[in-house]
Amino acid sequence: MKARDLFFWAGVGFLGFLVLLAVFGPTFRHHYLDKVGLPFEPPGARFWLGTDELGRDVFARIAYGARVSLTVGLIVQGLALLIGTAVGVIGVYAPRWISNPVMRLTDGMFAFPDILLAILIIGVWRRGMVPVIVALAITAWPGIARLVRTQVASLRHREFVQAARAMGGSTVYVVTRHVLPQMMGVLLAVSMVELAGTILAESSLSFLGIGIEAPDPSWGSLIDSARANMNAYPLLLLWPCLILSLSIFALNFVGDGLRERLDPRSR
Repeated sequence: MKARDLFFWAGVGFLGFLVLLAVFGPTFRHHYLDKVGLPFEPPGARFWLGTDELGRDVFARIAYGARVSLTVGLIVQGLALLIGTAVGVIGVYAPRWISNPVMRLTDGMFAFPDILLAILIIGVWRRGMVPVIVALAITAWPGIARLVRTQVASLRHREFVQAARAMGGSTVYVVTRHVLPQMMGVLLAVSMVELAGTILAESSLSFLGIGIEAPDPSWGSLIDSARANMNAYPLLLLWPCLILSLSIFALNFVGDGLRERLDPRSR
């Protein structure tokens, strides 16, 4: 087995574990909000990863952080794909008086640093999961739009597209039945990599104290709260950093593997 295949399947396996952790972990042994032990208990049979400063189960709280990260990441990527695909198609097929302003808006979005724009949106609005999703979705769609526009423009004059137009197919029919299906592999591969960036951005916002509201934990807020006691209890900082890093690596490995498998031009 090639090293790339090994990394790909290792990433798939870890993502499967992460989904199970997010679904069942927050209440598997202890509820993630309950004080079930003494503060700073070490890892053991009762508490697999120990307890935090309030006596809450670290394993359950990290599992809920996985649920938060996957929920935010999947919703944000779904919105980014929806908006970005629509904008990219408009940039190719719409009249110039529509496509030019839309694509200039897309280009203008790249002038703002993503994380700073997200901080601004959340600062104007409020903290919570919904503002985080909205802020990250607004910063995520321009990259998808530019990719879709490039792909659609390259497919627009292909023989099968021209044949569908010659048979009387409308623009909507040609795009939905012939153009977009050719791009699904590339979009899926790119979305996996973008999902890693979204999870990292959500953790960064929570680390800064403007993401998910307490007492609900996220990996970023767990890292932030563990910093105060990292010299005496370094494991509290290790666990969320470790699972966040492994998740980012796994998503990138899976994204690269999917691109190699689904995009013939990458072979």
